[in-house]
Amino acid sequence: MKRKTPLAWLQVSRERTRLLIAMAGIAFADMLMFLQMGFQDALYDSNTRMHRSMRADLVLVSPQAQNIVNLSTFPRSRLYQTMNFAGVESAVPLYAETANWKVPQTRLNSAVLVLAFNPDASAFSLPGVEQNLDRIKLPDTFLFDSGSRGEYDQTLAQLKQNQSVFTEFSDRKIEIDGLFNVGASFAADGNLITSDLNFFRIFPKRTAAEVSVGLVILKPGNDPQQVAAVLKAGLPNDVKVLTQEEFVETEKTYWANNTPIGFIFSLGTAIGFIVGVVIVYQILYSDVSDHLAEYATLKAMGYQDIYLLGVVFQEAIILAILGFIPGYMISVGLYSLTRSATNLPLFMTLARAISVFFLTIVMCLASGGIAMRKLRAADPADIF
Repeated sequence: MKRKTPLAWLQVSRERTRLLIAMAGIAFADMLMFLQMGFQDALYDSNTRMHRSMRADLVLVSPQAQNIVNLSTFPRSRLYQTMNFAGVESAVPLYAETANWKVPQTRLNSAVLVLAFNPDASAFSLPGVEQNLDRIKLPDTFLFDSGSRGEYDQTLAQLKQNQSVFTEFSDRKIEIDGLFNVGASFAADGNLITSDLNFFRIFPKRTAAEVSVGLVILKPGNDPQQVAAVLKAGLPNDVKVLTQEEFVETEKTYWANNTPIGFIFSLGTAIGFIVGVVIVYQILYSDVSDHLAEYATLKAMGYQDIYLLGVVFQEAIILAILGFIPGYMISVGLYSLTRSATNLPLFMTLARAISVFFLTIVMCLASGGIAMRKLRAADPADIF
């Protein structure tokens, strides 16, 4: 069989220094995109883990609710009305408030999200919570999120040995007597769960009549979308009815559209892409310029621009693959380092790897297309 000369590979590999610089540039651009996309996904994941752990088919919130730390309240009487609708099995009130507490280990103030409910009707499908419902019935007793961000090594060690930990919350002495795991978020450094009675003790201005979230469980066989439509039509407009997935999407939308964080991460991904385009363009442009005489010779021999464009595009794809590999490996290491330092759910996913690889290919092909303009303008008569 007739063998073709691997012109693109020979061009790329001929100057090792230029190849290594190109790989480093592409790897850097990929790292930027991986980190920005990873942080964005961690933002959404960390801020919706609590939502997904709530035991509910439908969720009631105030129309003024923005996100889980800015929920506002609605009348508890709406829950009683909800239970009168066909298909509804129960409606459990959940109370939420963000405040500073004294970290047991350092005695410094740190922002935590406090969630509370009646322990006789579990509101979360979290192992650490379900096993400790009797404990939070005791006065001033709380469960602590082991994934909280901060200096909690000593606190966690004591709790894992079934030793209680004491600290202060709103100038009140409280006892930590159990662990669960959700993880820190961008909204709060950690989470505490307790009973509704303990909640009212540390937040005396809150009353049982002011509900943050209503967790509605349907009878088996009922479609959440259909029941939600009935509730929306039957309840007053001072309460909003959502499915659990819509509740999660509301949180994501808040962080994506109402805060600068979501925009910053999207902008960072775009900047990484642009940086990669510029770097690869410089490499390919220099390569075309250095071998312009050879390309002109090929054109004089009858090779069309489409063939030469194919060579440049092959070089671009080779560079994309060679640069993506170290960029991917370094990003995995940075994910692990960041996860250890911040307790954010930052993991490499197959979907993100494929997305960044696709963007890398597009980035390099775009650079090759731009660099090709010089080659099209090359006239063999002018060169020789």
